[in-house]
Amino acid sequence: MPRPREFDETAALDAAIVCFWQRGYEATSVRDLADSMGISGPSLYNSFGNKHDLFAQALERYLDRGMRARVARLESTLPPKQAIRRFFEEIIDRSISDRERRGCLLINSALEVAPHDPELGRMIADRLGEIETFFRRSIKAAQADGSVPRERNAKDAARLLLGVLLGLRVLARAKPERALLEGVARPALALLDGATKLQR
Repeated sequence: MPRPREFDETAALDAAIVCFWQRGYEATSVRDLADSMGISGPSLYNSFGNKHDLFAQALERYLDRGMRARVARLESTLPPKQAIRRFFEEIIDRSISDRERRGCLLINSALEVAPHDPELGRMIADRLGEIETFFRRSIKAAQADGSVPRERNAKDAARLLLGVLLGLRVLARAKPERALLEGVARPALALLDGATKLQR
């Protein structure tokens, strides 16, 4: 019979998220991770694989609890156009309340890890693509209900919103000021109201 685990894997994975988030991928050693997770090095490898594998698992859990949960909640409770607006409102609120200025683990990793690790880079790009897909899906639904002009190019608008989101999260680490962040988001969100036209 396999020997039962002597630790809570979920709690250990949550601790790994915090460790990667605070230190960054490159600066985090396996010893740092094992110490943070409260397990031995061999237990870490046996349960989660190497540092690369553990990071991938940690990022997935981070997204499940954060971005994916937020998208599911907003899409199930709000009209599509309002869901996009509320998404940005919550991101700005979260950025301002981030006293340690840790930012977003996914976006931090896009800057630090993706350029140097092709496999993780593809994973990170795919996860950013999930956010873009949420924006595009919501814009198309809002066009169907008449709240967003039909002449808007949903793909272009979704990509613009993704770019604004990335910019917000990076900018907030240096200057977490509400007026600044809202000023960045406002013109992009105005596109949904028909204030400016995107070229097809």
